[in-house]
Amino acid sequence: MMKKTLTLSMLLSCCYLFSQAQIPNPGFENWDNMGTYSNPTGWGTMNNTTSAATVFTAEKGTPGSAGSSYLKLTSKTTSAGVVNGIAVSGKLDSLTMQPISGFSYTLRPVSLSGKWQHMIFGTSQGSVSVTLTKWNSGSGTRDVIGSGSVTLSGMVMSWASFSVPITYALSGNPDTCIIVMKASGSTPTNNDYLWVDELSLDEAPAVVMNETVPSLGVAPNPSVNAWYIHGAMQTTARVQLTLLSALGEIVYKTEADNPLDIRIDNRQLPAGNYLLLCISGHDRQAIQ
Repeated sequence: MMKKTLTLSMLLSCCYLFSQAQIPNPGFENWDNMGTYSNPTGWGTMNNTTSAATVFTAEKGTPGSAGSSYLKLTSKTTSAGVVNGIAVSGKLDSLTMQPISGFSYTLRPVSLSGKWQHMIFGTSQGSVSVTLTKWNSGSGTRDVIGSGSVTLSGMVMSWASFSVPITYALSGNPDTCIIVMKASGSTPTNNDYLWVDELSLDEAPAVVMNETVPSLGVAPNPSVNAWYIHGAMQTTARVQLTLLSALGEIVYKTEADNPLDIRIDNRQLPAGNYLLLCISGHDRQAIQ
C-alpha cells in the first residue's frame, strides 16, 4: 500500500535568538544572587522589599516538575501586613505590586500553559494572567492585543497541568508580553502558595499539507528546551517523525504510536529553523 506523507507547514525554531523571545527562564532553572536573597532570572518579585525583614515571597524549590528547580510563590506576614507572593516576567513595582515591563514577544499564541501546585489558607485565591501589548506611536500608549487570566480554584497538591486561554481584541502582532502570577488575591493570607514550573506560550495547531489534521500540534514554538508533539493523525499505523535542519539534514528520527504524545529534546541543537516530517502508512517496510 502506498505510504502517506504529512509535512507540517510550520517551522520549528530551536534556541530562539531573534528580536522576539520565548518566556524568560520558563523552567526557573536559573537564579540570580541578589546578596541576601535570590530571584529567578528574568523575573521580578516582592523579594527586594520583603528581604529587608528576612522574609522571602519567591524562593527556589527543588526538584522541579521537570529539571532541577521551580518557582515557589508564598504570601507571607511582614510588619506591614501580609505581602502577596507575586512574580512578573519582567520588572515589578514593589510599591504598587503592578508590572512595569515585560519581555519582547511578537507572536500570537493561543494559550499560556505550564505546571502548578497551589493552596490557600484564607478565601482569596491567586491567579495567573498573560497580556500581549503593542506600542501605539499615535496615541503614545500601549494597545492590548490579547489577554487571558485564570483564577486559582480549590487546591492542587501535586504537579498538574494548567492552561490560560488567550482572547484577542485587536488584529496584528504584539511587541511585548507580560505574565503575572499571584499566590493570593486582593486579601492575601499568610502561607497561601503557588508553585509554578515549565511555562510555555503555545501556538495554534499545525497546518498540515495534503491532509487536514486539526488536532496535530507542536508546542512550545519557538522553544529553548523541548518540543511536545501531540494529537492524532488519520491513520491506525505507527508514525515516523523526522526532524530536518534548514539544510535538509536529519537531526532527529523516531517512531511513535498514534495518537502522538512525544517529547523532542532540542537543547543540544544549534539555533535555527527546523522542519518536522510525519510519515505514516500500513506498509511498514515502506517507512525509511
